[in-house]
Amino acid sequence: MFKKILFTLSILFQWLPRALRFSLLSKNNETIHVLFCMTDHYEPGSGGVSDGEARDRVDQLLIEYPKLADKHQDSAGNKPTRSWFIPPHYHVNSYLKDVVGLCEKGYGEIELHLHHGKHCPDTSSNLKETIELCVAEYSEFGIFGSENGVRKYGFIHGDWALDNSRGGAFCGVNDEISILKESGCYADYTFPSPNEASPSQINSIFYATDNPIEPKSHDRGVLVEKGTAPTGDLMIIQGPLYPYLKNGKPWGLRVSGDEINGQSVVTEDRIDACIKTGISVKGKDNWVVVKMHTHGATDAKGVLGKEMDDIFTHLEASYNDGKNYKLHYVTARELYNIIKSVEANEECSDPELYRNYKISAPDYNSSPEITEASSRLKELVSRTYKG
Repeated sequence: MFKKILFTLSILFQWLPRALRFSLLSKNNETIHVLFCMTDHYEPGSGGVSDGEARDRVDQLLIEYPKLADKHQDSAGNKPTRSWFIPPHYHVNSYLKDVVGLCEKGYGEIELHLHHGKHCPDTSSNLKETIELCVAEYSEFGIFGSENGVRKYGFIHGDWALDNSRGGAFCGVNDEISILKESGCYADYTFPSPNEASPSQINSIFYATDNPIEPKSHDRGVLVEKGTAPTGDLMIIQGPLYPYLKNGKPWGLRVSGDEINGQSVVTEDRIDACIKTGISVKGKDNWVVVKMHTHGATDAKGVLGKEMDDIFTHLEASYNDGKNYKLHYVTARELYNIIKSVEANEECSDPELYRNYKISAPDYNSSPEITEASSRLKELVSRTYKG
């Protein structure tokens, strides 16, 4: 209990100066651009459900997400998008192919989610081959954009254990960040997490530099900064950690993160707190990054229903007046591109100009009759993760 109280107070005292800075920023007559990015750890079979139940989850997404998204738009008329991070052990039963169909219609993009090292520690060589084969097989559907002709992907680590940061569990590879960089990963979107894997350097966008013989090289790093060359191996784009008062009572002080799960409802005041956290590229405080996450297959009640609808409505009503605020719904790839444009010190008057700045938009194609991963990819995954 004492450790929990200390953690809560630590987050509170780190968050308050950010909230004050945001308050001052909102009074200087400069438009604040809110970049809202919804990432989804998409796992249809999570919880050991039957194939039939998993199929029902996918079908619910295919039907309900367009209904939800079509009701809303940002400052440029873009509907809300979602970035589905899909692991290869759920590239079965046409689940991946079906979500590609949603992406073809403009409802979002697909990136890479990977669980490994659960039943035994993974190895660098096995991880490298697994990722390379994932990229190759996903690309058969046009998944992933490219930079200079090379496919690039965003990443979320299964069980949060990036770079072997959970005491050897759920990973096993201390040079994972180097492997991600070498295989085309443009950024990691795993954090914050509810455990020891989370970086000590919270509420920020930074570069992690790999120490290939030690775990958790992402604990701290060099902030991404306007007009400054990148320093490090992998960009870490974090969601907010912020304090809030449960039931509005001082003794209800809690810490929340970027999760939308349909259980602890993300109310308007909590969305406000996410924005006031003020995550941004150093030197460009008025472009505020709000990266959220869900496990959409199991959290559908929240992210396909009224809660998500209410969040979009609040964003559009409170942060999209065209003068004080402009709202931008962005995918993970688009968010990275916009961040890179600031880093490069482009004439950044409007984030809309930079959605495809570095990495091109994927060219989705759901027509290939591929219903599941290859036997080789399944074998590589199953060596350390049985699902």
